[in-house]
Amino acid sequence: MRRLKFGLGAAALAGAAAAANFILAGQAEKHDAAAAVSGPAAAVLPVPIVPVVKRTIPIYLDYSARTESIRNVTLVAKASGYVQAQPASDGADVREGELLYKLDPRDYQAALDQAKAQGQRDAAALDYARANLGRGADLTKSGFLPKDTLDQRTSTARQAEASLAMDQAAIRVAELNLGYTDIRAPFAGRLGRNQAPIGTLVSVGGAPLNTLVQLDPIYVTFNPSETDLAVIERARAAGPILAEIRLPGQPQAQLKGQLTFIDNVVDRATGTINARATIANADFALLPGQYVRIRLHVGERPNSLMVPQEAVGSSQVGKYVYVIGEGNKVERRIVSLGPTDGDSVSALTGVAEGDRIITGNLQKIAPGALVRPTERKPSSS
Repeated sequence: MRRLKFGLGAAALAGAAAAANFILAGQAEKHDAAAAVSGPAAAVLPVPIVPVVKRTIPIYLDYSARTESIRNVTLVAKASGYVQAQPASDGADVREGELLYKLDPRDYQAALDQAKAQGQRDAAALDYARANLGRGADLTKSGFLPKDTLDQRTSTARQAEASLAMDQAAIRVAELNLGYTDIRAPFAGRLGRNQAPIGTLVSVGGAPLNTLVQLDPIYVTFNPSETDLAVIERARAAGPILAEIRLPGQPQAQLKGQLTFIDNVVDRATGTINARATIANADFALLPGQYVRIRLHVGERPNSLMVPQEAVGSSQVGKYVYVIGEGNKVERRIVSLGPTDGDSVSALTGVAEGDRIITGNLQKIAPGALVRPTERKPSSS
């Protein structure tokens, strides 16, 4: 009987141990399940967001364009002679009236001196003729001088006056010819490469000495389409159209001016019209012949819904943005886009004011994904 009781006690102990192990195993399974539930919550992807804002934006028309000088002249001599000096070096920026070339002036100075001497001689002859005429008039009144003689003295005095007038004209011509030996800048601009070294014999209207181009202001020509012409004309009717110039490789406009010319004929072959803006170029950032981008400010668009350009994606169905939906889940919205303004672009459809646009981690998310939005200030542009 004692042995049976002992056996029953051992079985009871074994059962109790098995029950304890079962309880411990159940608690471990619950702990693992809790860990499995808490794991995805800890792995929710943070994404930066920017709210859709409504504001008035400018409307621009963009074109490829090319720069042209307002004035571009070839410098040639108006007098023959040897090039004596070139005070302005090749490629120099010169002021209006600045001396560019100096020709040998000695021949022209001698001609001027000769003309002045001739004028002095004829002036003396005129003085004598006038005095003789005055005496003859008195003698004619008293009857001591015939009337014919007085007429001869009158004719002599008038001939002397004409000779002096011719001398004065010859002096002015000689002064002009002497002045032509100084070749000066007709306007402010930049010289090109010298083509007449010192010692070169140049002639009137002969080989060019150099070229001079005006750089400030400068023209920018472009060709808007005939469909844009109506928009431009409406903007012109409202006032001057501001033009902004952007150089290749530069994200922002560097120079500004105004639209100053639209041609009167549309090219039938291309459906475009020639137009031109005048741009201030005080620092000579533009040179004639450069390719640039021109942007015309033709109006304003109020109440535009703006989204960051960096948030816009593209698919087979069109442009889209990711938006924070209900329960912080990602939604994809198909949008149609309008004009841009800085780093933002206007959305014509697909979003509403206040929608939270996802701007980062775009390659790691998909529609329906759970995310954690982090606020970011919208672009000030």
